[in-house]
Amino acid sequence: MNLQDCVTVVAPARLHLGFVDLNPPAGRRFGSLGLALDTPHTTVRAIRGATNPTHSSARELAAKHLHLLRSVIAVPHDVSVQVDEAIPAHCGLGSGTQLALAVGTAVSRLLQLELSPRDICQTLARGARSGIGIGAFARGGFLVDGGHGASTKFPPITSRVPFPEHWRVLLIFDQAFQGLSGAKEVAAFRTLPTFPETLSAHLCRLVLTRVLPGLAEASMAEFGPAITDVQRIVGDHFAPAQGGRFTSTRVAEVLAWLEGRGVQCVGQSSWGPTGFAMFESEAQAQAFMHEAQARWHEQNLRFVIARGRNTAASVQVHHADNDRATIIPFLPT
Repeated sequence: MNLQDCVTVVAPARLHLGFVDLNPPAGRRFGSLGLALDTPHTTVRAIRGATNPTHSSARELAAKHLHLLRSVIAVPHDVSVQVDEAIPAHCGLGSGTQLALAVGTAVSRLLQLELSPRDICQTLARGARSGIGIGAFARGGFLVDGGHGASTKFPPITSRVPFPEHWRVLLIFDQAFQGLSGAKEVAAFRTLPTFPETLSAHLCRLVLTRVLPGLAEASMAEFGPAITDVQRIVGDHFAPAQGGRFTSTRVAEVLAWLEGRGVQCVGQSSWGPTGFAMFESEAQAQAFMHEAQARWHEQNLRFVIARGRNTAASVQVHHADNDRATIIPFLPT
């Protein structure tokens, strides 16, 4: 297309690796672990003028976000939003929050406003339970949020650690399933059993004494088993709502096979069905991916290798008058 005045935002997918305190007798509730990924991602453009949509599955939701923004800020009617790529919906990778943040940021920058990710999420009703989506968009890396206190609107990011550059994440997609979302997700949280305080204490200890130090020292031997332990505990708690420790029986089968082959870090992102395994090198990830593809080639599974993303969402401003693009720094929360 001929360049118009427009802003392009690329927002990262994220893994949600579990909560640490679901039913505290006092203090803060939830608290999350997560990781920003370099793939898949959502790419949105805000443009002055009409567009020809190329990604119809996310376009309607993007249009709703634009409508909501117009109810709060003065968005001219010649501003439109184009979704060029989108994270698959309802697969556990944060597609809804990242689309909302990408649309809001693109429109805000196009109009030279200063809406923060929290401003956008408040307007578009995203990111209230977990802070990982906002953190992945605004900062990247491996993230821990502090959960909900008495006056919390959005859980604050309390720890952000770079993910080792040489580590890789194998994503396992089951295209026949979708994870819980919306009203079903809210209902599931209401019906889950009480989470034992002893398990919350154990999870907090894992995060502070193994997960974060393991990342800081790039020790998969320390980090990996701790994440897998978090996944077992949280997955078993959510089993009544999602039909088992993992939503997809096929993904569960792959994860069990990986563990049996000595892979130290496995689990499911959010409500799934997407599973993951983490490796210390590209070569390890490639070898296991090729073997898994051969074993499950007749089933509706897809395997993708991702890296951790240690940077924020990218923002480019395009100038129609001289056909140049300016990459501008992202304003953190």
